[in-house]
Amino acid sequence: MSRGMKLSLDLGASWGEGWSMEEEKTAKVFTTLEPSAHRLVFQKEKRKGKAVTLVGPFSLCEEDAQKTLSSLKKSLACGGAYKEHWMEFQGDIAPKVREQLEKLSFKFKNPK
Repeated sequence: MSRGMKLSLDLGASWGEGWSMEEEKTAKVFTTLEPSAHRLVFQKEKRKGKAVTLVGPFSLCEEDAQKTLSSLKKSLACGGAYKEHWMEFQGDIAPKVREQLEKLSFKFKNPK
């Protein structure tokens, strides 16, 4: 490159050809299932030294999932949250959660 020439930064691509700086957000297809059609699994994690029980994945609308979570938290006397189709409960309480969900007619992949 000689002195006095400017460097061109557009190397053949233009913004009109589908290039963008934003990430594309794809919409995930979500189907709502009846409680008896679910096949739930348990996972246990440790967060900040404390046990957390995860149950899911749920295929419920957000409103139904929050109602189910609220009733479970009251009956189990523990805290919890609903995130990304999984319910999180404080403590290692998988047998109690399983019993309560089976009363609500949810099914599990693994037998007792």
